[in-house]
Amino acid sequence: MKKILLLLAFLLPVLTFAQSKKDQAATKEVEMLERQRFEAQVKKDYALLEKLFADDLVYTHSNGKQNNKTEYLQSIRDGKSVYDKIEVEALNVRAYNDGKTAVVNGTITITQPNKPDGTPNVAHLKYVVVQVKDAKKGWQVVLWQSQKQPEAKS
Repeated sequence: MKKILLLLAFLLPVLTFAQSKKDQAATKEVEMLERQRFEAQVKKDYALLEKLFADDLVYTHSNGKQNNKTEYLQSIRDGKSVYDKIEVEALNVRAYNDGKTAVVNGTITITQPNKPDGTPNVAHLKYVVVQVKDAKKGWQVVLWQSQKQPEAKS
């Protein structure tokens, strides 16, 4: 019994370290993919967006409107969701489940075409994303939710 306890005492830190290594690698990969996805949304790179969004995506816009994957991609195609620029202000990725699940939260600034009166159309958003790593498809966004932030007063 003592030998088993000694073995467990030795192995537990090793196993915990190995798991955190997988989570660390997943964190870096998901952060890179988040930035690529924002770029793909601006450039309308539908092939990449098809790959990065899961088929069961739930995409909740900052106004509360909810889309599935097909609806959201169509909204970009139809010009309902237009992004001139997406700037990442803050990005925090936490990996779980041995590097197979990631929860992301951050702050972005989205610049869209000017309003009809010519004023800039800029939105400051806080958002949460859940990504899951599929053995065949890689990392995919299964959930997006954002909330508009008040304009900074000068």
